[in-house]
Amino acid sequence: MIKINLFPYRAARIKENIRQQVTIYFLSVIFLILVMTYLFMNFNRELKSLRQRFDLRQKEFATYKDTNAKINAINKSIADLKVKLNTINELESAKAGPVKLLDDISTSVPKDKLWLTKIDEKTGTLSLTGTAMDNETVADFMKRLEGKETITSVELIKTQQKAIKDLGLTLMDFDIKCKTYAFKEKTT
Repeated sequence: MIKINLFPYRAARIKENIRQQVTIYFLSVIFLILVMTYLFMNFNRELKSLRQRFDLRQKEFATYKDTNAKINAINKSIADLKVKLNTINELESAKAGPVKLLDDISTSVPKDKLWLTKIDEKTGTLSLTGTAMDNETVADFMKRLEGKETITSVELIKTQQKAIKDLGLTLMDFDIKCKTYAFKEKTT
């Protein structure tokens, strides 16, 4: 009887399977290394590109920074000029204001019927003291004052009758308070 030794065939097959698995394993490892190398190089290239763009944007930003500083300086000088112009306008209106106020008071006084003895103006409140022929003259004077643009409100504080025995006249002393264009209410 002939004996056939099948053992080397099986051993060769097992060796071949092991060789195949080892080859597949090493090829997989090499493939993974190649893929990781490709991804690493690709990410490095992207990173280098992003850094170059970042540096370029930083340089642009530096030029814009100078421009923004100039714009801020111009805006500040514009604001300063507006403040100066507002101050000039207020001074011009304040310069003409008292003259206009005195003119309005003098044109409101009824001729030969009313005499002012005291005019006092503080912080936009005007106090007028004087003498009139009668109550109607005082009322007429107050109505005329209310019609003027420099005076915003007129309030009668008191009237008092006074007699001059030597001439046989009775006159009215009065006190009036007015608010003028310069009056500003106190805010708390």
